[in-house]
Amino acid sequence: MAKKSTATPVATAPNQRSAPAKASKTTAAALKKQLAGALTEPEAATASQPNPASVEVALQHQTPETLPPSTAPLVNGSAHHIDAPFIEVYGAREHNLKNVSVKIPRNRLVVFTGISGSGKSSLAFDTIYAEGQRRYMETFSAYARSFMGGLERPDVDKIEGLSPVISIEQKTTSRNPRSTVGTITEIYDFLRLLYARTAEAFSYATGKKMIRQSDDQIINYILKHFDGKKLVVLAPVVKGRKGHYREDFQKIAKLGFTKVRVDGEILDITPKMQVDRYKIHDIEIVIDRLLVKEEDRFRLSGSVQNALTHGKGTMLVLDPDAKKAAPQFFSRFLMDPATGIAYDDPAPNTFSFNSPYGACPTCNGLGEVQEITEEAVLPDRKLSISRGGIAPLGEYRDIWIFQQLQLILKKNKATLNTSIDKLPEELLKRLLHGISEDEADSGKGTYSEPFEGIIPFLRRQMDSESDNIREWIAQYAQAQPCPECHGYRLKKESLHFKMDGKHIGELSVMDLNELAAWFVGLEDRLTERQNVIARELLKEIRKRIGFLLEVGLDYLNLHRPVRTLSGGESQRIRLATQIGTQLVGVLYIMDEPSIGLHQRDNERLIKALQHLRDIGNSVIVVEHDKDMILHADHVLDIGPGAGIHGGHIVASGTPQEIFNSGSLTSQYLSGQKHIEIQKKKRKGEGTELVLKGAKGNNLKNVTLKVPLGKLVAVTGVSGSGKSTLIHDTLYPILNQHFFNSKKEPLAYGIIEGLDFIDKVIEVDQSPIGRTPRSNPATYTGVFTEIRQLFGEMAEAKIRGYGPGRFSFNVKGGRCETCEGAGIRTIEMNFLPDVHVPCETCKGRRYNRETLEVRFKGKSITDILDMTVEKAVEFFEYQPRILRKIKTLNEVGLGYLTLGQQATTLSGGEAQRVKLATELSKKDTGKTFYILDEPTTGLHFEDINHLADVLQKLADKGNTVLIIEHNLDLIKVADHVIDIGPEGGAGGGTIVAQGTPEQVAKAGKGHTARFLAEELRTSKYATA
Repeated sequence: MAKKSTATPVATAPNQRSAPAKASKTTAAALKKQLAGALTEPEAATASQPNPASVEVALQHQTPETLPPSTAPLVNGSAHHIDAPFIEVYGAREHNLKNVSVKIPRNRLVVFTGISGSGKSSLAFDTIYAEGQRRYMETFSAYARSFMGGLERPDVDKIEGLSPVISIEQKTTSRNPRSTVGTITEIYDFLRLLYARTAEAFSYATGKKMIRQSDDQIINYILKHFDGKKLVVLAPVVKGRKGHYREDFQKIAKLGFTKVRVDGEILDITPKMQVDRYKIHDIEIVIDRLLVKEEDRFRLSGSVQNALTHGKGTMLVLDPDAKKAAPQFFSRFLMDPATGIAYDDPAPNTFSFNSPYGACPTCNGLGEVQEITEEAVLPDRKLSISRGGIAPLGEYRDIWIFQQLQLILKKNKATLNTSIDKLPEELLKRLLHGISEDEADSGKGTYSEPFEGIIPFLRRQMDSESDNIREWIAQYAQAQPCPECHGYRLKKESLHFKMDGKHIGELSVMDLNELAAWFVGLEDRLTERQNVIARELLKEIRKRIGFLLEVGLDYLNLHRPVRTLSGGESQRIRLATQIGTQLVGVLYIMDEPSIGLHQRDNERLIKALQHLRDIGNSVIVVEHDKDMILHADHVLDIGPGAGIHGGHIVASGTPQEIFNSGSLTSQYLSGQKHIEIQKKKRKGEGTELVLKGAKGNNLKNVTLKVPLGKLVAVTGVSGSGKSTLIHDTLYPILNQHFFNSKKEPLAYGIIEGLDFIDKVIEVDQSPIGRTPRSNPATYTGVFTEIRQLFGEMAEAKIRGYGPGRFSFNVKGGRCETCEGAGIRTIEMNFLPDVHVPCETCKGRRYNRETLEVRFKGKSITDILDMTVEKAVEFFEYQPRILRKIKTLNEVGLGYLTLGQQATTLSGGEAQRVKLATELSKKDTGKTFYILDEPTTGLHFEDINHLADVLQKLADKGNTVLIIEHNLDLIKVADHVIDIGPEGGAGGGTIVAQGTPEQVAKAGKGHTARFLAEELRTSKYATA
C-alpha cells in the first residue's frame, strides 16, 4: 500500500511486557522536555497533539508505581536490560500485509526493502510505530490523552520487545514561513542567548561603540567637562514625531516645570500651548539651569536624576552660551554620545524575528515584503488606459478614478486613448506613484489637485479586512527582499550588536561549513569577560553544527526557511537533532533518509546511522539505496509484488544472505537483473536552449546549454546549485514566457532557443491534494470520463441522471449524511473527534439510487475501490479512460486504488501520479519536461519501468530534464550536466557535461568517480 503520513516524530512507549534495551539515564523530566520540545516549534503543532501545559499536568501525576512495568526504569533511571534480543511481530495484517510474523534483531541497523507498494511502510510505520505510539499514550492520564487524540490499535496480533519509538519521516515539518533551519535545530536560540549576553552594541547612525553610564558617572563627567560653565539640563519626552502635543504641555506644567525646549528653541509653557501637528518635533523639558560647581554637586545630582526619570533613562545637557553647540546626551542604557541614540538592554528576544522586540517592523520578521510592481500594474504597454492598460483598473468605466486620470492626462496633452508606451515617462511615474500636495500647489506643473497614485492606492488595500480585496491585490504583488532589514528579518538596532565584527544576521546566512570555521578559535578573538559567559554556549553551538555536518547538510544555512527544504533534507535535520539528544534504548524508524543525497554524502549518512546504533539504539530504515542495504546488519525484503501482490516477507537475513535468496531485490543487487544502457545515444533535435549569466544564490555566472530532444540529467552533490539553476531560474523563465507566470526567476543574463519548444511542464513531489477527497482518479481527470460513461448507461438515462449525479463532491447522487466523504466525524467536545464509517452509506459515498446504476456489473463505488491494475483490464474497450489508467500502470502505480486518498500517498507516488497525468495528454513533440528526483521511493524494478517511460517521451522529440542522484537513471541519460564541485559556496559552476561515459572519463567532480564505477559494472543493450 502507499505510504501513510504520520505526525511529527513522537517518542513512544515501550512494550509493557519488556524492559528497556540498555542502561538509560532518561528521566521523567527528560521525557517531558522531549515531548514539550516536539510541541514548541510552530511546525509541530497539529490538532491531534496535546497542549504542553496539559501534558505537564499529566506527567506530574505519573510515578514509577503508576506507570507500566517497562516505563518505570525510564523514570527512576535504574539500569535494567531487555532480555529479548528481538522485536517480535505476530500476525500483522495492516493494509496489504498478509498475516506477517517476523523477528527483527534489536540494537542493529535494519533495512526494510522491496518493490514500491509491497508493504514496507505498512509494517514499519502503520504497525510497529503506530503500536509504539499507542502504548506511550496509554501511559498518560485520561485527561492528557484527551488532548492528544485517540489512536486505534493496529491490525496485529501482538508485538514483543518494543522500545520507545521515534519516527523520522520524509514529510517537510512545516509550511510556516517563520520556521528556519536555525529555529528547528535550536542553534539560533543559542546564538540569540550568546549575542544577548556577550555582543557589543554599535550606533546605527555613526557606527561608534555604544556606552552605558551610571548616574554617578554622568555627574562626574559633567563636573569635569563643564566646570564653571552655565548648563541647561533637559529631559527628552518627544523625539522625531508629529503631533500638536497640547495635553503633554499641560502635563509638564502640572509637574511644576515652566520651560520646554521645542525643536532647539527654549520656550515658556503658556496656556493652550501646542505645535504644528503635521510637522516632526523634538521636545525636551527644561529640568534645571545652573552654573556647574563642585560645591553644587547635590543640586546637580538631583537635577540629573530628575532628568533621567522624566526622560526614561536618557537626558541632555546644553551650554546656552555656545553658539550652535549640539547638546550632549547621557543615558543609563546603551547610548551613542554623539547622536543620543539609545538601545534597550539586549535580551534573547531582541534577536528573535518571531518577537515584536526583535522583528523588523517593515516585514514583521519575514525578511521579505509583498511589493506592487510596475510590470504587474502595466502588463502590456501597447494598450491605452481606456482599453485596460492599467490592469487593476480594467477597461474604461464612468467612475471617479478615470475622470481624475483624464483630467491629469488632458493637462499633458494626452487622452485615455493614448497608448501607455507613448506617454512621457515622468507623467507615467506620477500616475503610478502619485502627485503630492506640494507638486499640485507649486504652480510649476499643470496639476490642479493632489493624486494618490495607482501603486500607493493598491498598497493601502493590502491591509484590507476583506479576503477578496487582498486576493485581488495579491496578483499585482511580488515578494521582494525587505528594504529595511535587507532580508535579515531583524530591526536595525538588533543588527548593530556585534561579536568579532559580525552581527547575528551575518552568521545566519553563512553556510554551515563557513559558520563552523568562524567558530574555530573564537575564544582568542573575545575578551576574558566574554569568554567566561560564552564558554558553555559555544560548546553547545559547535556540537549541534557538528551533527548537521555529519549528515551531509554543510551547504545549508540557519536562515533557510524550512518550507524550502526537500523531504530528505528536513528528515536529515531531524536525524541530526536525534543524534544530539544522545538517547539510548530507543527504536528509530526512518523513511528513505538518503533522498536528495549524492553518493558522496550518503557515506556520511550511513556513518551517522551506525553511530545511533553503536550508542545503544535499534534503527529501522525503509530504503531502496544499494549502499544502505549493503551496510545494514540485517535486511528484510518484502514483496514479491506491489499492492495485493505484496505483503509477504520474501527474504530475511544479512546482506550476504539476501544476495543468495533469489528475490527481485537480490537479482538487482547481484547483477542477475540490470537496467540496460544504450550504446548509441539520441542525436536530438540539433538545437539547444541556452541560459547565460545565471547568478542566483551560489551560482557563479553559469551558462547552461540544454540539448533539445534528449534525456538530460542534471547532477551534483547536495547543495551544489542544481535546484537554484533549474527550479529557481530556468523553470520560472520558461513559465513566464509560455504561461505569464508571476514568479520571478533569480538573476540571469539572457536566454536563447525559446522558439524551439512550445510549452514547459514541471513534475515535482508536492502533494496532489491536501484533503481525503482528492485521489488519483480525480487528479488525472479519468474520473470525469468514468462519470461521463456512467451517465450514458441506459439505466441512468431512464432515471434522468447526468454525469454530475456520480460526483461525490456535489449534491444529488452522493450520500448527504457524510456529504460524499464515506466517513463521519463525531465531535466529542473536550475529547478527541472520532471518525466512523457513515451509518447511512456504510462508507460507499453515494446514495442507494446512484449505486443501482452499474457498468459491467460494477457500481461507481466499486470502480473507486478498484486497483489501477484491475482497472486496465476492466476498461479495456474504453479508449479515453484506458489511456489515462494505462499510464498510471506504466509508471509503476498499478497497486494504487483509483479512489485512494491523496493524503496517504508518498512524495514519490504523488510525483508519479503527476507524471502519468502529463504522459496521458497528447504532446506535440516539443514539450520541455522538468522532473525533480523521479526515483524517490522507487525500487530497482520501478526505476527500470520509469526509465522506459522517460525514454519513450524523449523518443517523441520532447526534452526531458531530470535532477537526479540515482546512478541507474543517470547512466541511461543521453546528456549529463554535472554541477559542483562542492555544495554551498564551493559549488555553483558546471564542472563537466556530455554523455555519461564522457563525464565519467573526464574525472572532474564527485559524480564522475561514482558514475565510472557504475558504468564499469553495467551492461549495455545488445540491440
